[in-house]
Amino acid sequence: MDFSTKPMAANSNLSSSKTACIVVGVYENKKLTAEAEALNAEGSISAALKSGDITGKAGSTLVLRNLAGIAADRVVLVGLGSAPGAKSAGLLNNTAFSKIAQSVAQCLSALAASDALITIALHAENLNAALRTLVLAMRATAYRCDGLKSKTETITTGVGKVVFAVRDEDQATARISVAQSVALANGIDLTKQLADLPGNFCTPTYLANAAKKIASEFNSTSNKLSAEILGKKQCQALKMGSFLSVTNGSDEPPKFIVLKYMGGKAKEAPVVLVGKGITFDSGGISLKAGLGMDEMKYDMGGAASVLGTMRAVAELNLRLNVIAVIPSCENMPDGRATKPGDIVTSMSGQTIEILNTDAEGRLVLCDALTYVERFKPAAVIDVATLTGACITSLGHHNSGLFTRHDDAHDALATELLDAGKDTGDTAWRMPIGEAYNEQLKSNFADMANIGGPAAGSITAACFLERFTRQYTWAHLDIAGTAWKSGAAKGATGRPVSLLTTFLIHRAAS
Repeated sequence: MDFSTKPMAANSNLSSSKTACIVVGVYENKKLTAEAEALNAEGSISAALKSGDITGKAGSTLVLRNLAGIAADRVVLVGLGSAPGAKSAGLLNNTAFSKIAQSVAQCLSALAASDALITIALHAENLNAALRTLVLAMRATAYRCDGLKSKTETITTGVGKVVFAVRDEDQATARISVAQSVALANGIDLTKQLADLPGNFCTPTYLANAAKKIASEFNSTSNKLSAEILGKKQCQALKMGSFLSVTNGSDEPPKFIVLKYMGGKAKEAPVVLVGKGITFDSGGISLKAGLGMDEMKYDMGGAASVLGTMRAVAELNLRLNVIAVIPSCENMPDGRATKPGDIVTSMSGQTIEILNTDAEGRLVLCDALTYVERFKPAAVIDVATLTGACITSLGHHNSGLFTRHDDAHDALATELLDAGKDTGDTAWRMPIGEAYNEQLKSNFADMANIGGPAAGSITAACFLERFTRQYTWAHLDIAGTAWKSGAAKGATGRPVSLLTTFLIHRAAS
């Protein structure tokens, strides 16, 4: 799907535009936008509103074909809600526009139209956000998990080329916004594809090869991207006893993936993204219930989102140093598997009593968080489908954001929260503190790997925090946002939008 922009004043003569489809807005009270007025010479659009064929409510759509005096094959009417009043600028906020964009994407996906000219971004409160929302909505509608069905799905509908009408003075910024949105969509698609693949396809080795593929693809034009894959022996040499304890029950070899993008100054401190890469989580000896266990292929959602973000960063050629670190393995039960009550020594030297082998994400992450100290990072953000408790707390709307409470960490939290609000990939800050560490006490080791049922997502974050005191750090628990269950089951691609936008803002500062 190709995207571009076209300069157009609100009162342009759209009737002569030779395109398969023009998308224009109409209002709830039977009023027309300037673009709809330009196509209403014969009264067909106002007649459709008057008859009730389209209500004008936000997100309502109607396709009109072969209108007299209109060069386009189709005119798609899109409801924008209430018309602007005398005291209102009438611009759609991001939330309202998101709903409208989803409807446009669904409507266009059902049309056998080669191209479309979309004018509704002219009515958005924030043009850049509107363009991004439209691009992501249309790409999400077009997404399919590739290569798993015996017969390739034939798609006969959907627009292949999209042109956005923007005002002439907005052309330069609009082009940048579209380029960023396409890179973001490519990163999200990669994240979805990796996460949707089952565990017998997407193994730790597969993830490692995906990282090498990204490095190879974007290293053809520069030397900014490189991949290093550490195997089991190298992890043993680094004394990653916590990470390796999770791998004991699996026949799949673990992979510790390091992907470096060095787009900033040589000595500039990097931002490090750490992604949990459990390609299948059975729970180990603390075996999960069978119902819904198939969805544990999504337990590498953090790793997938970090790789998707790195792809977007490389495509955008950001002037920033970013390093991705992904500890990847399976969590399986067999005679060699780690047992509840076992004690392991982490790379940091701290000992951990493993009371529940299904709390394995923090065990692989803690060694990765120790490993990244060598990069002397500007900030570290770990991303993980870590706890069901986070779903209980926040549902499926917000990712959980955890970090320490001081000026540096408050500033990092604000950056991440603002990036989430900007993109609709939202997070909610949760508390951590010394009081919660009481629940992690162990009689036999420096700490236990679980703190009991109370405040489960918080004590998990507190566990990770013990390994991050050499740098500024934040933790994103995406257990509730990385995938959907039920009839719409599939990866969401979150939080690629949040992370990429955060990095775009950092590169621009």
